[in-house]
Amino acid sequence: MDNGKNTWGTPWTGSYFMKEALKEAKKAYKKNETPIGAVIVKDGMIIARGHNEKELKMDATLHAEMTAIKKASKKLGSWRLNDCDIYVTLEPCTMCAGAIIQARIRRLYIGAPDPKAGAAGSVINVFAIENFNHKVEVIHGILEEECSNILKVFFKELRAKKAGKHVWESLE
Repeated sequence: MDNGKNTWGTPWTGSYFMKEALKEAKKAYKKNETPIGAVIVKDGMIIARGHNEKELKMDATLHAEMTAIKKASKKLGSWRLNDCDIYVTLEPCTMCAGAIIQARIRRLYIGAPDPKAGAAGSVINVFAIENFNHKVEVIHGILEEECSNILKVFFKELRAKKAGKHVWESLE
């Protein structure tokens, strides 16, 4: 099984972990949640996963990033995730961007931009505020097309359901 490391033992920095985040997004999709997924990586290994569950659990804070951060903190026994990276299929909102900074996450890898609520440059760039005591490196566009597509299909199907139609699209 691929453990997320290449043959030289160094972590992949792109598509492998974003594909794992996409698996989380698909879990949300199957629950009729906005399909956003996240994974947190430390030393080349996934230590936590999360996907949106705010509709299902009626909790506005249950975004993919928040769930993954909580799980990673519990696993490591610390709220400080200094040596961790997070891969997210959609650009984080301001709440999640703040949590990423507060958790001291080292790097943020983003799949698709969020032109309506993105807080890593699309609407606002929380990570560019100089006064914060922690800086997060932000990398955009990892598997952008795949990350964007799952959201497009979800919302197209949602609109069709509201109109009384059914859209058959495969995410495989």
